[in-house]
Amino acid sequence: MDALVVGGGVVGLSAAYSLADRGVDVTLVEKGSLGNASTARSAGGIRSQFSTRVNVELSLASKEIWNAFEERFGVDIGLRKNGYLFLARSAETAAQFRENVEMQRELGAESELLTPAEATEHCPGLDPDPFVAATYNPDDGIADPNLAVQGYAEAARELGVEIRTKTAVADLHREGDRVVGADLRPVGSGDSKRHDVDCVVNAAGAWAATVGGMAGVDLPIAPRRRQIAVVDPTPPVPESVPLTIDLETGSYFRPEREGVALVGGHFEGDDDPDQDPDAYDEGMDMEWAARAVENAAEYAEYFGLDTRIQRGWAGLYAVTPDHHPIVEETLPGLVTVAGFSGHGFQHAPASGRIAADLVVDGETDLLDVSPLSGDRFERGDTLTERSVA
Repeated sequence: MDALVVGGGVVGLSAAYSLADRGVDVTLVEKGSLGNASTARSAGGIRSQFSTRVNVELSLASKEIWNAFEERFGVDIGLRKNGYLFLARSAETAAQFRENVEMQRELGAESELLTPAEATEHCPGLDPDPFVAATYNPDDGIADPNLAVQGYAEAARELGVEIRTKTAVADLHREGDRVVGADLRPVGSGDSKRHDVDCVVNAAGAWAATVGGMAGVDLPIAPRRRQIAVVDPTPPVPESVPLTIDLETGSYFRPEREGVALVGGHFEGDDDPDQDPDAYDEGMDMEWAARAVENAAEYAEYFGLDTRIQRGWAGLYAVTPDHHPIVEETLPGLVTVAGFSGHGFQHAPASGRIAADLVVDGETDLLDVSPLSGDRFERGDTLTERSVA
């Protein structure tokens, strides 16, 4: 069996590795450099604290790989389990937190419900007064996405995967309903070459809708620009502090090494509905960065007028209307694994394995992915993920 994986981010590389591990002959194409799009611009979070079962299951299945990544792939991805701390300002959100923790624990996560005062034990600089509840999971944390890309890419090559960077998909070919191949074109060249395969895996992230359109499929996956600022907090954020999210304002921060911190958040009015993934501003807006620091300063003593903004960047989320990915065989010969809405890095290990299962077996026994089928939007059977920042 021959497969073509479109997209050289961590999801695509995980799929390519998993396919090759199942004995499939795999070619992966990436029009840029490996991991140089959304993966490289990720904050690197890995967490189990979601509000839907399928997202928690994706997290737990992926954590099994992240926890053993160095042993399996020989690459230290800098995994730091500082935890995630979610904060609720309203009784309604606190009630949702209770339901979330109950569901997460039922599935095997280590989440716990905290009072605001208890939350300060994990984040000493937190002002507990604006909040009514919190959740914490000590097994959540962060890792380096670039190192994960290196590990997956090296392992995939060792299994025989042919990785072609600077190579774009110009078109997909169908015979009836089945996708049977693609036209591949080196970037900067006008010449395309037909590449026949048994299956194409669309792991193109923010470009997934474009790839799907080549096969006549309308995927509701839209690129959305998100930003991160690197700042010098005063006082420094201890490295033991978890990634802390004020859920109702969308503000978050986490410590980096050497005293700096990352500050981010998605605030009202941030989205450009017509964002072109090939022509977005990769730099950080200083006005947005100042607002992000101001928002963090409202509930954490680490930020204020003395906080210096060092630098920052912007990347793209591949967003679906319900903030869940599409993971399915969309057409015979076309598997879609995209639209993770900011959670692609952390869910990549499980998602790559599932994609390989769908290609080889037509189904997966890792977890029930039926809620992630693309036709849920037409059926009105969408999911609701509330734990999104």
